[in-house]
Amino acid sequence: MVFKRFFSLVVSIFTAGILFWTSPAFAKSLTVYFSKAGENYSVGEVQEGNTARLAKLIAKTTGSDIAEIIPENEYPMDIKTLTEVSKQEFESKARPVLKDNPDISGYDEIYLGTPVWWADMPMVVYTFLESQDFKGKTIHPFITHEGMGLSAIDRKIAEVTGAKVGPSLVMRGTMAQKADEETQSHVDEWLKQK
Repeated sequence: MVFKRFFSLVVSIFTAGILFWTSPAFAKSLTVYFSKAGENYSVGEVQEGNTARLAKLIAKTTGSDIAEIIPENEYPMDIKTLTEVSKQEFESKARPVLKDNPDISGYDEIYLGTPVWWADMPMVVYTFLESQDFKGKTIHPFITHEGMGLSAIDRKIAEVTGAKVGPSLVMRGTMAQKADEETQSHVDEWLKQK
């Protein structure tokens, strides 16, 4: 009789543990982002891009893994040349080759970070999105900009991926670059909307 109770208790605890660790609150997540260091509009010369700073804060806050979208050919460091190159890519709908393509297959939730270039995502982000299978995944976009706002990027992500897209965090690059308590407060508020 004691053994039956003990066995029943062990099975109950084991089952509760499985349900707890596989619940949505503990879904495996990945923060994946594209960012550019060098000369940035409104923040000047930076060692780490605005979106990278925000991505690292989000990954730390959520406990997610982190990966960077890196093009095979790096973008120019100076803003003038970058503007010309990114405009050419935008106008031709180019799909720059990736140096490494982050693997999202083992993740349920994707925190996707991108700057806004030409009122859109950089074309290298489209390369990443179009190369992945987002079936059954939820994407939480975070966007850095210096005046363009969301630019319907959430809608574009949904169209390209077919994934469920949650509310977007939209932040000026100048705030993201600070990565301070105010930035953290915006991240925390955004995560409550999931």
